[in-house]
Amino acid sequence: MNITLNGEARQTEAATLADLLAEQGLNGKLATARNGDFVPAGLRAATPIHDGDRIEVVAPMQGG
Repeated sequence: MNITLNGEARQTEAATLADLLAEQGLNGKLATARNGDFVPAGLRAATPIHDGDRIEVVAPMQGG
């Protein structure tokens, strides 16, 4: 399926947000959103992704 990950078009076979993160080698403390809606870490494995979804993944920054 075709998705947009952090503004870039990608193809994936991942069924869930957790699968996508693993497929892309993204791990650690991350903030995730699907189609503009925040997805908590505990719900990623239960959050399906669909063709055309917009996924944002960011790592929290420290400092001020």
